[in-house]
Amino acid sequence: MGRIESNLANTPHFNPLNPREFRKQAHELVDFIADYYQNIESYPVLSQVQPGYLRANLPQNAPSLPESLETILEDVKNQIIPGMTHWLSPNFFAFFPSTVSTAGFLGEMLCTCFNSVGFNWIASPAATELEMVVIDWLAGMLKLPKSFMFQGTGGGVIQNTTSESILVTLIAARDKALDVDGSGNLNKLVVYASDQTHSTFAKACKMVGISPRNIRLISTTIDTGFSLSPVQLKATVEADVADGLVPLYLCVTLGTTSTTAVDPIELLAGVAKEYGMWVHVDAAYAGSACICPEFRHHLNGVERVDSLSLSPHKWLLSGLDCCCLWVKNPTALVKALSTNPEYLRNKQSESDSVVDFKDWQVGTGRRFKSLRLWLIFRTYGVVNLQGHIRSDVGMAKIFEEFVRSDPRFEIVVPREFGLVCFRLNPDETFGSDYTELLNRKLLDWVNSTGRVYMTHTKIGGIYVLRFAVGATLTTDNHVVAAWKLIKEGADALLKTV
Repeated sequence: MGRIESNLANTPHFNPLNPREFRKQAHELVDFIADYYQNIESYPVLSQVQPGYLRANLPQNAPSLPESLETILEDVKNQIIPGMTHWLSPNFFAFFPSTVSTAGFLGEMLCTCFNSVGFNWIASPAATELEMVVIDWLAGMLKLPKSFMFQGTGGGVIQNTTSESILVTLIAARDKALDVDGSGNLNKLVVYASDQTHSTFAKACKMVGISPRNIRLISTTIDTGFSLSPVQLKATVEADVADGLVPLYLCVTLGTTSTTAVDPIELLAGVAKEYGMWVHVDAAYAGSACICPEFRHHLNGVERVDSLSLSPHKWLLSGLDCCCLWVKNPTALVKALSTNPEYLRNKQSESDSVVDFKDWQVGTGRRFKSLRLWLIFRTYGVVNLQGHIRSDVGMAKIFEEFVRSDPRFEIVVPREFGLVCFRLNPDETFGSDYTELLNRKLLDWVNSTGRVYMTHTKIGGIYVLRFAVGATLTTDNHVVAAWKLIKEGADALLKTV
């Protein structure tokens, strides 16, 4: 025993949360982060490293002894940053943006500070009640009916991603349908969406036990702007009912990934409700724009749906990950997802006087994410958030006009929000295969420069370039420079044709 006590006496005291040391190191890290944002344009937007680069440059084992923050940050600078695709670069025009802000950053710091695991009300009353407040605030900004608000008869919850919002509503819809049917025949349930719906929909359907042969991804066309046709939906549902199948769930998209197509909520919900379907609106990207009056009409008919989700990390400056889900009937969600082990029982929950958000999601643990939205809404106000969205849309309009001004290019799908879908099409006699090859080469050339990052999609058999405006630091100057680079690439490419 004397030997053990002697060894302990020689062991330095380990204090992983010393307030004085935290203050010093946090200041150093904030300076590092601020310098990163200030210098972000000096890095290639799309990482230029090769697969396996990091394993080859880092030790095989974790260090036995402590290393200084200065040493670690030096490795971040030399090893990590070269392997980053910089989503916050003002020259990032790929996918959809993942926005951040000072207020969102500070909210995340507070979230981490408290490290609350707010699975039920008693675990952290403030975490639960603030989430209820901000989810109603955002519902008010969107002018959602009170049937979706805690102030009314519904309510909302912050999920991590749209994928989880679709998954939990599918579970609720499935259990509700099986309770009504009584047969428990899962193989009869059918779900519906357009062929432009995010791929996470089909994945979530499989996870809840929907047979792949019962997932209907209804074809869209350029004539309807790639939105889902109510006529086609009705015909598809009628055929399924005639075959003895049970329509379960319709996913309506407000702002598809490929082109930001908008499905007509009111008309589609009308069809779905004839057959008792759960209707969910996936508004992950474009839903945020509906805080602006000029875009709110896209939510017309929302009073007829069962659930709606949008992701403030895409356009409301919150940072990852943050997806707000509203449900008209929280009871259906809670019934499908609730758990009540003895170690979580308490008189407040059993009195039904509080909300336990563990019963609104897949997992149990949850972070105090509402702090981010609370700080954003209070720091900027609705007016500035509307201005932020309008600025991004305005820059997309500028780029759209650039494309229209050059006869070698064409707009493939009319622009609605901050995404421009276009392609190089200098000569219609080239044929579709050669035109696609030209655009593939143009995209590769642009991205290889490291000065701009864009992505592509394929719609109606057409290979299309996507220019998505919305990174927090992007200005008009970056859009102008990106267009000049794209034209430079087109000039070089067409010289060889």
